[in-house]
Amino acid sequence: MAKDRKLDPEDRILWGKVARSVRALPGRMNDLLALEESLKPSEPEPEIAVKKEQAAMPASQPPPAKPKEHRHHPLELPTKKKIAKGRLALEARIDLHGMVQSEAHFLLLDFLIRAHARGLRHVLVITGKGSSMGSDGALKRVVPMWFSKPEFRHLISSHEPAARQHGGEGALYVRLARLRGAAE
Repeated sequence: MAKDRKLDPEDRILWGKVARSVRALPGRMNDLLALEESLKPSEPEPEIAVKKEQAAMPASQPPPAKPKEHRHHPLELPTKKKIAKGRLALEARIDLHGMVQSEAHFLLLDFLIRAHARGLRHVLVITGKGSSMGSDGALKRVVPMWFSKPEFRHLISSHEPAARQHGGEGALYVRLARLRGAAE
């Protein structure tokens, strides 16, 4: 890779995940630190810039409104019943159980982006129930929260726990948003 090449946001996320999952060979730690330093963004983080702007604002102006938390609507009951009975097909599925959160987040986002681009509407996301060794299921808990984050929000229309034959509480039916300009 050329040293003057800037990484786009997707490559930067991927590199961050890879870098956290490996250990440097003995004697190579300095090279790794130098590489990480060269990959750091040169522009200030958006959050820092916002704080600087707020500090520069006159006291008479109210602070900017915080973005509203986005909540997806539940899947309609007739649609959920059709999926559960097999009359409405699940067009794709991804199995995340057994993965760590960072790996699952990356794979789920990639899966949903690809499914959305292909025009799929109903997919199954298997998180697992997480009942082994006293765990309460980290992915089962966090995946619905991820859906309200900006990177997922535009992809998803609704989600709902799956029926028993599709994994029950350890899986989610996800309705993807329609592609813009697509007529049905």
